[in-house]
Amino acid sequence: MIIFGNSMSPFVRKVLAFAAEKGVAVELVVAGLGSQDPDFLAASPFRKMPALKDGDYTLADSSAIVQYIEALHPDPALIPADPKLRGKTIWFDEFADTIVTAAGGKMFFNRVVAPRFLKREGDLAAADKAEAEELPPILDWLEGQIPASGFLVGDALTLADIAVASPFVNIEHAGCPVDGAKYPKLGAYLTAIHARPSYTRMIAGEKRALAA
Repeated sequence: MIIFGNSMSPFVRKVLAFAAEKGVAVELVVAGLGSQDPDFLAASPFRKMPALKDGDYTLADSSAIVQYIEALHPDPALIPADPKLRGKTIWFDEFADTIVTAAGGKMFFNRVVAPRFLKREGDLAAADKAEAEELPPILDWLEGQIPASGFLVGDALTLADIAVASPFVNIEHAGCPVDGAKYPKLGAYLTAIHARPSYTRMIAGEKRALAA
């Protein structure tokens, strides 16, 4: 099973962490902005990352890919069968992909991607505005959502946790780690999820790449 993309993307990172928690071996083929890799383009004609190639089967979009992996490898279950728990899990996945990533993406793109990889100045005013206005309501809400179990849905790790934790890596790369004094439950939660083996190697590799 091949995944095209780069773990610096929160969507790619989500899929890689999901596969790792499943114990599913995947090969990451790096595909960045403007990639002309014919296999990547065949799997994702609109260059949406990540993309998957599994034999002669191809698929793009992180949420579609994790659903495919879940159906192919149902154990351990990371998308609950219970209707209410499943609904919440899918909701958190969407929340992470849209609301959290929308805010964090403005910070990460303008502070990191534009200057480091595109060699041009980012819109720092847009990044600062996202940090000041868009991020705080997200943090405030999530602080009230972390249950005693340490997992967002039920009492075990699900896609909800993997999805929500992923864009916060980019937010930290952009110079805005969650303040554990102000958000103790959220800070402890993210620390615990990011300390899982499915995340630690990726995060360490990304930090090394950004420090180079």
